[in-house]
Amino acid sequence: MIWKRFLVAAIVVCSAVVSICSAQTPEVWPTKRWPTTTPRAAGFDPKALADFDAEIASGKYGNVDSFLVIRGGKLAFERSYKRNYDQIYGEQARTPGPLNPHDPTGPYNYFNPWWHPFYRRGDLHTMQSASKTVTSVAIGTAIAHNEFPELDTPILKFFDEAKVAHLDDRKRRMTLRHLLTMTAGFDWNENLPYNDPNNAASLMEASADWIQFVIDRPMAADPGTVFNYNSGVTELLSHIFHKATGKDLEEYAARNLFAPLGMDYYWKRSPSGLVDTEGGLYLKPQDLAKIGYLFLHSGMWDGKQIVPAAWVKASVLPSATVSTNGVKYGFQWWLYPYGDDQSHVAWAASGFGGQAMIVLPEYDLIIAYTGWNILDGQPRLP
Repeated sequence: MIWKRFLVAAIVVCSAVVSICSAQTPEVWPTKRWPTTTPRAAGFDPKALADFDAEIASGKYGNVDSFLVIRGGKLAFERSYKRNYDQIYGEQARTPGPLNPHDPTGPYNYFNPWWHPFYRRGDLHTMQSASKTVTSVAIGTAIAHNEFPELDTPILKFFDEAKVAHLDDRKRRMTLRHLLTMTAGFDWNENLPYNDPNNAASLMEASADWIQFVIDRPMAADPGTVFNYNSGVTELLSHIFHKATGKDLEEYAARNLFAPLGMDYYWKRSPSGLVDTEGGLYLKPQDLAKIGYLFLHSGMWDGKQIVPAAWVKASVLPSATVSTNGVKYGFQWWLYPYGDDQSHVAWAASGFGGQAMIVLPEYDLIIAYTGWNILDGQPRLP
């Protein structure tokens, strides 16, 4: 319901109610910078945006760090909000717990202001699980170069079965498609708060070998039958990418995705050295929005096909039903219905703490925001 209210609000703010079926090819691509426009010229009610900006700045929605709106390939509104994270989370940074499990000065102490929410106190912001969406897009670049396996390939092809616990027929039937769509079937509970010691993702991050932790989990369902949000399966994709291509996923993304789009980034590593594809990426909000813009243009960027159009289409088609209120899931993309008849679908990347990039294709509209509300009871941007 929170997402539905947000999407309704986003559309109401838009005063030019002209549906855009698909984005037009721009004359200027935002590789170096986004062209700017005014809210009114982009079809927005300036007062509505100003009032919303004031609410965010007041702290009504907790620790929001940035908010931007792009329409028609132009930056119509952008704000950032200063928060004193040394003060906000200082005590928790010194106290061991699920969000500060083993290294108080390291990158997996989520209260450490050297690492969170900004990388080394700079302007790259943690994306958390929005990293999953970017990981899927990076895999799409490998698909474009015919370097990634067919999605119906069993994942155990990339493991030594003799070293895999709880091996059964269900685990043998698990494919790459099941990992991408969160329908792997593992026994995995990530519905708990992340500061709960029983959250499976927090247990994974506290372990020395994330891949072994995940692949050893027992099965709870047949692959492909039940959506169950699982950060671990996205981390398996990091391992599989290296095994399948012989290349590091970060390096591959740097060359084939980040460089063509002009994106600055930092990407954390797991204790074993693999890229933290489930939540370790840091981006500027404007660069996160470029991922949405790439998909609005069917994977094309400045005359070059970065991701196959077929991969874009498949990524934002429903592959799994998340909830009874119409929310679905694609290839590491959240899909939210909106409109009076719920016939339109917004594509979204979403991350722990308040990271989001939302694309409303019918309006050629991209919304991105970041934040760091990571404790129970903290307010959220609606």
